[in-house]
Amino acid sequence: MWTCWSLSSATGELELTTWCSGVAAIAAGRRWSLTGDRGGRIEVDSVWIHLDADQRPARIEDFGVYAEAAGDRHVSTKLALPDPPPDAARTPWPLRATDVDLHGHVNNAVHWQAVEQALPAAGQLRAELDYRQPVEIDDALALAVFDDCVALLDGEVVKAVARVGAI
Repeated sequence: MWTCWSLSSATGELELTTWCSGVAAIAAGRRWSLTGDRGGRIEVDSVWIHLDADQRPARIEDFGVYAEAAGDRHVSTKLALPDPPPDAARTPWPLRATDVDLHGHVNNAVHWQAVEQALPAAGQLRAELDYRQPVEIDDALALAVFDDCVALLDGEVVKAVARVGAI
């Protein structure tokens, strides 16, 4: 199962395609492909964890049409990026009012803003992001930059780790 949208405006055309990229016992993969008529392209592949009523990972009993779309492809829920070394320099990363919604939840875009700030780069890039734990409104966040990675921490708790590099 896949879905495709085309958007046109006076400045150009975009096509967005999304599909199920794989399944696992407690997760499903979702892939997005965004292409522009001027050569721009963004590819996103994410893993969504199924949660029960208590917000704990839970087995998915029926994938329905998504299982057919995924075919034999599987996704992994294993974290791939390293923790920062203990001696990595840290920089405070305060949350802004715009980072929090009306329910007190911190927007996931906070993670990408930190990556853009800490690892500025140009050109064609590949980025990976491991979400470890939710960012809470009262977290005292800091960025730790090491190798080609940046980590978002609350004290010693690693909230997320990202790696950015050239394609």
